[in-house]
Amino acid sequence: MSEWTTTEVAPGIFRLESVLGPRPFSQYLVRGDRALLVDTGIVTTPGEVILPALERLALGPAELDFVLTSHADVDHFGGNAAVRAVAPNALFLAHVADAAWVESRERILRERYGWYAAHDVGYDPDTAAWLRDAMGADVPVDLGLTGGEVIRLGPELSLRVLHLPGHSPGHIGLWERRSRTAIVLDAVMAGGLLDLEGHVIHPPPYFDVAAYAGSVRLLESLAPERLLTAHYEVIEGPAVTTFLADTLAFVERARAYVTVALEAEGELTLPRLLALADPELGPFTSMPNELCGPLRAHLRELVSAGRAVESPTGLTWTWVE
Repeated sequence: MSEWTTTEVAPGIFRLESVLGPRPFSQYLVRGDRALLVDTGIVTTPGEVILPALERLALGPAELDFVLTSHADVDHFGGNAAVRAVAPNALFLAHVADAAWVESRERILRERYGWYAAHDVGYDPDTAAWLRDAMGADVPVDLGLTGGEVIRLGPELSLRVLHLPGHSPGHIGLWERRSRTAIVLDAVMAGGLLDLEGHVIHPPPYFDVAAYAGSVRLLESLAPERLLTAHYEVIEGPAVTTFLADTLAFVERARAYVTVALEAEGELTLPRLLALADPELGPFTSMPNELCGPLRAHLRELVSAGRAVESPTGLTWTWVE
C-alpha cells in the first residue's frame, strides 16, 4: 500500500494527494464535529489513498457523515461503492443534474463518454476499457443538490454549495468562508490538466461555454484566498487570480480559433477541426479527443449567433457568409 500525502491546507480542510497515471490527483476531507469527504477517486482510490488517510487522521470511515461527488467523471465517483461499504450511514450527495450519471455506469459510458464515437473521435480501446474499469458498482445518490445549500459540520465550520457548471451540467464546489477557501475540483482548468512536471497534457473539457465562463465569474466574485482542485497544486494568493484569468484566456483562444478555422474551411467535422486545433491549442497527449467538447461548444456558439449552421445529423458545421 502506497503512502500518499495528507495535508491540512486550511483549518479543518485536508487534501488527500496521490497520482493518477501521469497526473496529480486529490480528494478532500472537511472535518469539524461532522466529516465530509469530497470525491472518492477511481475504484482503487479508497483502498490505496482515502482509507489510509482517514486512519492517519484517526477518523474511522464509519464516522463519515457526508460523501459529496463534485461531478460525474469516473475519477471523481469511481470509488463510491468502496466508500459506501465502509461508511454505510454516510449521506451521498451530488448535484441533481449529474446524479443520473453518477448512479449509472452504463449511462455515463453511453452519454458522457460515448458521444465522441459518433463523430469518429472516440477513445482508443485501452482508454475506453480504463473508463469502464475505473468505476465500482452503481451507488445511488441519497440527496440531490442544486447549489446554495449550507452544510454545517460544526458551530464554526460551514460549507456553502456552489453550482459551477460548464465542465459538467451539475459540477459543484464548496465555499468555506472563514478561510476563504473554494474547493472547486475540475470546475476551472486554466489551459488544461498537468502532468507531474507541470506540463499541460490534457485539454480542459467544457461543454457549455457560457456556463463555464459564468463559473469563473462566480469564483472571481468570491475572491478566494485559495482554490483546491483535483489535478493542480494548491493555488493561493495572487495565483488564484492568474489561474482564473488563464481559464478565461483559453476559452477566448478556443473561440477565436474555431471561428477562424470554420470561416477558412467553409465546412468542418469534429475530426477535421480536432486535427487543426490540437497543435494550436495544445498539443495534448492525454485523451486529446476531449478537446472536442470545447470545439463543439464553440461551434454551437456560432450557430446560436447565426454565423454557422449545424447539419441535421449534428456531424458537420457550415460557415454562413
